[in-house]
Amino acid sequence: MGWSTSQLADLAGTTVRTIRHYHEVGLLAEPERRANGYKSYGVPHLVRVMRIKRLTDLGLSLTQIANLGDEDEHPGQALRELDAELAATIERLQRIRVDLALILRQEAPTDLPPDVAALIAEANLSPQDRSFTVVLAQLLSPATLARYAGTLKDYSKDPAVVEFDTLPEDADEQTRQNLAERMRAMPYMAEIRAAFPDAAGLYSDAPRGVEHAKRTVIKVLVELYNKAQLDVLVRMNG
Repeated sequence: MGWSTSQLADLAGTTVRTIRHYHEVGLLAEPERRANGYKSYGVPHLVRVMRIKRLTDLGLSLTQIANLGDEDEHPGQALRELDAELAATIERLQRIRVDLALILRQEAPTDLPPDVAALIAEANLSPQDRSFTVVLAQLLSPATLARYAGTLKDYSKDPAVVEFDTLPEDADEQTRQNLAERMRAMPYMAEIRAAFPDAAGLYSDAPRGVEHAKRTVIKVLVELYNKAQLDVLVRMNG
């Protein structure tokens, strides 16, 4: 005498609902019925349910199990693919843990790569400059971003930068010109020029192309800085 659905579920350590779902998706064959109309499951059904349960515990989806067909007793290829996926996931999670440890240790912001975020925190940038750096992190190659971040290592709030941060939009031309000259003479700007002798070199290896990087930077600058500040930037780099 076979098992009822509830008995089969209990033996397999699952639920009646799960057994019924296996039937619905075609993973478990319908059993014979007793004279009273109730299902009567046998050993093959139990083995099948245990196999499905084991494969799902290992990480295979029901669709993947269904696609295995008769190979689900020892699905070598599927398990090797799953193992490769798990290895990649573990590697990604290990990288995340390293990043998290660095963020927690340095109390760094989360919108930048941890190494860059640490430098930004030490640089004491204005909100506008910090936002600009966040955008650059999306535009530059990792190598170029590292070079750019390196120029921030010894960055300090020069009085000219403080004045630039608060420069009103109606600042007169002489004020703008004087400020541009003072900013051009800052040690930080010398480091920028040394790292990127050609201004276009900042975008030369941009993953999405030079033109895309330039267009995005112009749009960001216009949004972050007022007209007087933009004029100072142009004069400073002229």
